[in-house]
Amino acid sequence: MRDTSLVYLLDGAGRVLLGRKRRGMGVGKWNGFGGKIEPGETMRQCAARELREESGITVRPEDLDLAADLYFDQPSDGRWSHGGMVYFVRKWQGEPHLSEEMEPRWFSLDQLPYEEMWEADRIWLPQLLAGKQLRGTILFAPDGDHVIQSIFQEVHLDEKK
Repeated sequence: MRDTSLVYLLDGAGRVLLGRKRRGMGVGKWNGFGGKIEPGETMRQCAARELREESGITVRPEDLDLAADLYFDQPSDGRWSHGGMVYFVRKWQGEPHLSEEMEPRWFSLDQLPYEEMWEADRIWLPQLLAGKQLRGTILFAPDGDHVIQSIFQEVHLDEKK
């Protein structure tokens, strides 16, 4: 699988914008906005494009704050394994709207729907929201959903990625 980006909007009032997946892998789960990098794009350009396509929100790639550099490892099907860059953004244009792929909704940081998110997100997202920057690997069971092992290191990430 091609590497992916993931973006979370933070409104400064203690809320984060999540999207409920309406189709494809992870349907019904709440997540950040993002997807696969296209040829010729930087990861920041990918993140900005995917956010616009999935929510109608426009951001400048340089306004994305790198929060995590993750590797999602699926040993039972290596085609699914990929790297993922996670960003937070605090400046944007537009209002979120329903798209074919995502249903956006604001959540209070203390009331995130972790039980309706990917199991792996429940492990690393709270650490990022607490201000940590992480590099790590998440090893998935053959079902592609359950986490067998996760290893994270708190780091200072290169803001150029």
